[in-house]
Amino acid sequence: MSVRTQSSEQPAEAVHRAGFACFVGRPNAGKSTLTNALVGQKVAITSNRPQTTRHTVRGIVHREDAQLILVDTPGLHKPRTLLGERLNDVVRATWAEVDAIGFCIPADQKIGPGDRFIAKELAGIKRTPKIAIVTKTDLVDGKALAEQLIAVDQLGRELGITWAEIIPVSATANQQVGLLADLLIPLMPEGPALYPEGDLTDEPEQVMVAELIREAALEGVRDELPHSIAVVVEEMLPREDRPADKPLLDIHANLFIERPSQKGIVIGPKGKRLKDVGIKSRKQIEALLGTPVFLDLHVKVAKDWQRDPKQLRRLGF
Repeated sequence: MSVRTQSSEQPAEAVHRAGFACFVGRPNAGKSTLTNALVGQKVAITSNRPQTTRHTVRGIVHREDAQLILVDTPGLHKPRTLLGERLNDVVRATWAEVDAIGFCIPADQKIGPGDRFIAKELAGIKRTPKIAIVTKTDLVDGKALAEQLIAVDQLGRELGITWAEIIPVSATANQQVGLLADLLIPLMPEGPALYPEGDLTDEPEQVMVAELIREAALEGVRDELPHSIAVVVEEMLPREDRPADKPLLDIHANLFIERPSQKGIVIGPKGKRLKDVGIKSRKQIEALLGTPVFLDLHVKVAKDWQRDPKQLRRLGF
């Protein structure tokens, strides 16, 4: 078993590589946090609740000799709803199209049925190189980390997966994040950059704004609400009659929940919680778009949207 913990050597010849990698793992394995750490800016929605990433968010890592495009997929899981099945289809389609797969396994949790379920699926994808990434290493001591690395190696042997590398990282403590990029880049095909220098993601701004609002809404409700919030940005328009040096962007967005009883939870007593969601997400949206924003939020009920094909389509899934 080779575990990477030193800086890898750069190849002598100056070739440029560009390609796609995706992180997989059970929900809450640290995939989005890792994407953000590699890109150096918040592009994927992160939450301490599983099942937050719904869209394929691409983060783009620019280097002189390479461009690494990170495709962040939803966590693969045993589906209970139509939405769950659609999310799993998105995952498998993504795996078939990327140049490398990073399998994320948290250092602080024993390998469980969820990890095995994903590893078995991975074993069926023969051609794509796979790196095993043990995440959240800042949460464990050296002994526990060593045991987890051995367990990951063992899992690969059991299922016939040859890991291209096994690497421990901590995205929050920024340990070995750069090394992970160094290991992914040689797995990319040779070729020119696929995105302009300044781009960090190819998600439409409207989708990213919706994700930031959704993240703020989820943070407020902790365990009271399952993941039944969808956000749709109805419009984003520059306010008319504003002087050029004082622009203002009007954003109107709807938060959809499944049942009328959830409305009070999202809005909070005297509207306080919804107001907090607005304040928090507005700051992040302004940082993302680089312009002052007026944010208008409304909470609406879309009955059982996670199970209804028509509603799923309308909400963009």
